[in-house]
Amino acid sequence: MSMIKPWKLISLLFILQLLAGCESKLEQTQTTINQQVASTAQSLTRLGSAIETGSVRNVRLLSEYAHVLKQQKPELTRIANLIAEDATRQGPLYQNLAMRLNDVKAETLTLDNAGLLLDELTRIKEASKQSLFNDALTDPINVLADMSDGQLARVGAISQQAEQNGGGADYGAGSQMVGNPNYGNWQSGSGGTSFWQWYGMYRMLGDLTGRVGYSNWSQNRRYSYYNDYGRSRYTSPKQSVKQAAVETKTRKSFQRKGQSFSSPYAKKRSGAAGLSRSSYTPTKTVSSYSKPKKSFTSSKATSNTGSFRNSGSRTSRGVSRGK
Repeated sequence: MSMIKPWKLISLLFILQLLAGCESKLEQTQTTINQQVASTAQSLTRLGSAIETGSVRNVRLLSEYAHVLKQQKPELTRIANLIAEDATRQGPLYQNLAMRLNDVKAETLTLDNAGLLLDELTRIKEASKQSLFNDALTDPINVLADMSDGQLARVGAISQQAEQNGGGADYGAGSQMVGNPNYGNWQSGSGGTSFWQWYGMYRMLGDLTGRVGYSNWSQNRRYSYYNDYGRSRYTSPKQSVKQAAVETKTRKSFQRKGQSFSSPYAKKRSGAAGLSRSSYTPTKTVSSYSKPKKSFTSSKATSNTGSFRNSGSRTSRGVSRGK
């Protein structure tokens, strides 16, 4: 057997050393991810307990508003009960956070997507803060308030009268939930236009808001907590991809007609009142300090299955490994 040439041996040793270094870095990243998953899970559990015990002020208020509205307008009992579910762990607001955490746990960790996973964990953890969840509940509370014809006061937002004086389109009671993927989504209609479609029983709100088109809503929507302050924390990566797709499609449609289009999120609408300081503070994610090659949403969008498991990296691990 001929001897291995020195340059081949050096190359082999270099490759082995490189692989060992990648493995070591992945192990360290795995530990960091596992710690953040555990910490985020604890935060979500604490929030769930606070919801059940009524420690979150707006949880109690949402239940009280639903009770008052049902007495005032018995015909709205079903929709009042449905909206009041956000005052429980079974509500879409809390359940979406739990599902997003499970999605992170199910992903395959690579050195390429580690920062994206950490970003998502950061957003979920922040959304699990009682102060922020309390603010997020102002939207369903104000939907009930608007249904009461002024008998119940809005919370965390200016009054209906002040809002009407400020301009914008009046889509009726329930408009605070339009655009929030926890309650519905944008569907393509005839002619390529998009309109808001409520999920399941939330379709009852459609009788109050009427048909809401994306183009008109984008330009004329009024204030809501989700669309102006909560979107970054209370939207999953998959939901963000869908929102971006609708916006891109609409912008292209406007351009073909020679018209200008502004994102519905290009500027915050005025109307907030008395929110917590946390709502005004941007989320500090990994990508806030270094610009990644791809965002969490674009990684999902370009993937065949919407999973990090399609990453081209040879070295990968399940997020749950090492616990």
